[in-house]
Amino acid sequence: MKKKNFIKIAKEVIDLEIKALTKLKKSFDNSFNLAVEQILKCKSKVILCGVGKSGLIANKIAATLSSVGTPSFYLSANDSSHGDLGSISKKDILILISNSGETSELKNIIQYANRNKILLIGIVSKKDSVLYKSSDIKLLIPKVTEAGGIIPTSSTISQLSLGDALAIATMKQRKFNKKDFSRLHPAGTLGAQLKTVEDIMLKNNAIPFVNENVKMKEALKTLSSKKLGFLLVRDKKKLTKGIITDGELRRFTQKKPDLHTTLVKEIMTKNPIGIDKNELAAKALSLMNIKKITSLCVYNKKNKLKTIGVLHIHNILQSNIS
Repeated sequence: MKKKNFIKIAKEVIDLEIKALTKLKKSFDNSFNLAVEQILKCKSKVILCGVGKSGLIANKIAATLSSVGTPSFYLSANDSSHGDLGSISKKDILILISNSGETSELKNIIQYANRNKILLIGIVSKKDSVLYKSSDIKLLIPKVTEAGGIIPTSSTISQLSLGDALAIATMKQRKFNKKDFSRLHPAGTLGAQLKTVEDIMLKNNAIPFVNENVKMKEALKTLSSKKLGFLLVRDKKKLTKGIITDGELRRFTQKKPDLHTTLVKEIMTKNPIGIDKNELAAKALSLMNIKKITSLCVYNKKNKLKTIGVLHIHNILQSNIS
């Protein structure tokens, strides 16, 4: 078989898809604004549906919308004609995706939406189609040249990009941030890197608090029971004044043997290093590495002297944060 330069074919495919996206970029009008506004107003679910390759795109867009705070799911066009139309409520928004807008499997869904006054957003390429004419909001994708002539490629990349644009527009309007994102993505590497200090800190009775005027004889009981290798020292107003680590205790006993009768405040290191509860846990790990320490006080930025939690390096490593 004669060798071919398949890279040339690959570049032709990409060129056609770039042209499709360029046309899509120029086509946006107020219909897109209306679609985003309605999605933002939706008090129920956004349901996406398509057939064939458009169905796969609909499934992906539904997943993207859900991941950034818009409850969404994919509805099979075939199953909808066999009972699944009951999963669509009048408060939902229905987004149908079809290049031709004439796909027979979608017609029952279109009729159901129109009959029950369910808001219908159509993503379609043909103005004279059933889907375009029946949609409350019409998102028209420009006609494009498919790679290979007939295979859905340029059209599906346009559908996908339009869906991504809808998702990002709604996300930005809601001010959906990294902290929100981490709550919806708790598993995996990405979820771990987006965990905040508050997500993994120790709090309440787990914090090894001792009063600054307590003798070390009593403080050592707290050190032993909490098993964190350090004590947090605070005054009678419950404001953090210092920290005592295992290492500091060892160094002190080498100089003075009367550890048990010594007051906590005589041994503590003043002004322990802290971090805001809303910072990423990855930043906390970086701070520990820079300062060469293994624990941090956690505070709310409103009051840095009031410790609301503690973070040990073991908490970070157990959460697979690096």
